[in-house]
Amino acid sequence: MSTRIVLLRAVNVGGTQLPMAELREIATDLGATDVQTYIASGNLIADVPGRGADFDRALEQAIEKRYGWFRDVISRTPAQVGKALEAHPFEVTEPKYSYVSFLAGKPTAAAIAKAETYETGDDQWQVIGTEMHIRYANGAGRPEMKADSIGRALKVPGTARNLNTVRKLVELAG
Repeated sequence: MSTRIVLLRAVNVGGTQLPMAELREIATDLGATDVQTYIASGNLIADVPGRGADFDRALEQAIEKRYGWFRDVISRTPAQVGKALEAHPFEVTEPKYSYVSFLAGKPTAAAIAKAETYETGDDQWQVIGTEMHIRYANGAGRPEMKADSIGRALKVPGTARNLNTVRKLVELAG
């Protein structure tokens, strides 16, 4: 068993509802222990059996079987999430304007080069390893860049959390 911070992509947005109590139940059914969730956006902290990636795939499959829709599941150890937080390369004026997008894998250099061709205005982004760091000049609600287009260019699914949420997840996992 190892402690993982498990992040689900696009949960409880756009009509896709997944109650956190049910997410905890599914994770427990898959053998996870010490299961807890944080806010209703698909954040789970648990001790999971086996390899983290295997648990992620099993959770994806269990959710799809139960609800009929697929969502990417991406997890990291608390230490990995902490390092991603420390590596944030941009000045943080408002933690809610700065994000870490946890990616399912490392984008290729060619994919990053393609993504760099998109206009970003005063917004900034940078890939460091398997995370894309983002700083919105005016907040995520008023982006100047098209993060979805950049994400598609990277060809690696990811799920973003603002720095307040990332800090809280590390704290809860610790």
